[in-house]
Amino acid sequence: MFAGVDSCPAKQMSVGASPEIAVGRRLLAAGKGNAGVVRRLLILAALAVLAGIACFWFLTIPQRVAADTLPSHKPDLDNGRRMFVAGGCASCHAPSKEERTKLGGGVALHSPFGTFYAPNISPHAGDGIGRWNEADFVTAMTKGTSPDGRHYYPAFPYTSYQRMAPGDLRDLFAYLQTLPPVAGKARDHDLAFPFTVRRGLGLWKLLYLDGHPFVPDPSQSPQWNRGAYLVNGPSHCAECHSPRDMLGGLKQDQRFAGGPNPEGEGWVPNITQKGLGKWSAKDIDYLLETGDLPEGDSVGGSMRDVVRNTSQLPPQDRAAMAAYIKSLPPVEGPRPPPKK
Repeated sequence: MFAGVDSCPAKQMSVGASPEIAVGRRLLAAGKGNAGVVRRLLILAALAVLAGIACFWFLTIPQRVAADTLPSHKPDLDNGRRMFVAGGCASCHAPSKEERTKLGGGVALHSPFGTFYAPNISPHAGDGIGRWNEADFVTAMTKGTSPDGRHYYPAFPYTSYQRMAPGDLRDLFAYLQTLPPVAGKARDHDLAFPFTVRRGLGLWKLLYLDGHPFVPDPSQSPQWNRGAYLVNGPSHCAECHSPRDMLGGLKQDQRFAGGPNPEGEGWVPNITQKGLGKWSAKDIDYLLETGDLPEGDSVGGSMRDVVRNTSQLPPQDRAAMAAYIKSLPPVEGPRPPPKK
């Protein structure tokens, strides 16, 4: 009717709405693009998580000693008993202090992480280690791994036992098999999360379990090397006489420098020359035999159990331990709290 004006309403709407439609299309395209980016980021995040889990699983695989790597060995039971008393096995695994060869376990070991209970290591087939073979035992002592492939908690001081000679470990295992079997299993450890996740101990071992056996120092005497072996290996003296970090590992720069009792009560003394500078090697030897201090007092607490073990060692072993301890350079340790 009117010249120059399109009278079609649909066409008028199409022309009028085109800017809004174009904007909508751009927003829709942008939304699809953002969704694609988010999807890709989620996929990358999932892949990263899976890679992290795989890496964690690989790094924490419990290590074992293969049976075919152990050469032929004829057990020496006398030496096995010597390792038994040097290691103080009865102190943790014999619930009765009067029946120290009945290793039924159950002794409580308190720590900042919870309470651990020593297991049954008698030769009982069902409840102890009666079904273990030598490789199982050497694995437990040097790798901290159980026969069924689980990490042991380091309340079991395999960080020290890893220094022991394979022959000594095999002799110890043979000696344990001669002791009376004891029925009954120790109760489960009393731990809170996340310490209940044993797999994480694989990461702890990466930090604190180096896998190195004891290596004699050729510049030192045979007596000194014997003492160093006994103190750092089977007798695991550093486990109590060294302070620990927040993860429970020994502070190696303060090794033997004393610190809080790992079980939470009392103070363990510095046994470097910082703490024992006035002691002679004979004083240390005499303490390991009798528990008596040079000033006339006697040891207390868990050290009484230690002396009960070291007093059974051959005199030359005690003398070797004393010579090594006397040689430790002075190291400043944590300051004990003031006496009340």
